[in-house]
Amino acid sequence: MSRLILFNKPYGVLSQFTPEGRWQGLQGYLALPGVYAAGRLDADSEGLLILTDDGALQSRIADPRHKLPKTYWAQVEGTPDDTALEPLRQGVNLGDFITRPAQVRLIGEPAGLWPRNPPIRYRASIPTAWIELIISEGKNRQVRRMTAKIGFPALRLIRAAVGEWSLGALQPAEWKELHV
Repeated sequence: MSRLILFNKPYGVLSQFTPEGRWQGLQGYLALPGVYAAGRLDADSEGLLILTDDGALQSRIADPRHKLPKTYWAQVEGTPDDTALEPLRQGVNLGDFITRPAQVRLIGEPAGLWPRNPPIRYRASIPTAWIELIISEGKNRQVRRMTAKIGFPALRLIRAAVGEWSLGALQPAEWKELHV
């Protein structure tokens, strides 16, 4: 039986156990020897990070060839309408690659959302909005690059789900173990 850990990674924490520079590592949150992250989440992003002790499962979760959907909530600068989000549904040319088409919709602020520490920058003259974005790849800083490319930079990014696994009620730095 494999171990599968669902962890709500706080802002400022790397997807590795060792700290680096100003960023913390997972070691301060998870004292679980033998598990490794299945995929990555940037230090300035929050949300679901999956860890496992099963190499084959780790590969199936992390490898883009398996097209496991990843759901993100992004607080963006500005207020995009449906037309502004359409390029995300078609695939966006980011220069070094063209993204696969994404599912995207405007949402309200996610229910039960915790405050971010430190808070995002606030500018009274520029509104913000929340979008839900589902992609089946996950290249370096992809969601941030996609939203910036269409003119709505991500101020806050939270991964809510990977495949069948979701954050549920996990608060930042909380985790739960499943046996699969």
